[in-house]
Amino acid sequence: MKSTGIVRKVDQLGRIVLPMELRKGLDINIKDSLEIFVEDERIILQKYQPSNACYITGEVTNENKVYQGNIILSPKGAKILLEQLLPDNTTK
Repeated sequence: MKSTGIVRKVDQLGRIVLPMELRKGLDINIKDSLEIFVEDERIILQKYQPSNACYITGEVTNENKVYQGNIILSPKGAKILLEQLLPDNTTK
């Protein structure tokens, strides 16, 4: 485990503030969910990613599909991926 050198106090409601530099570096945005794990005496925070979330957009929809290699794509994510892989005139 790598130390960031950042120390924060817990407030009276049990909250801590994650510094902006850390949030940006880990792509944690306002209203993102964090999953909490405990290992021995360590608390581990990890950005929550639902098991059926699209790898491209992060969307969770009933239309998400699992492809070979367990790649999950939403319809929007599949369209974005196709646009990136195919020349401009073949996706229309």
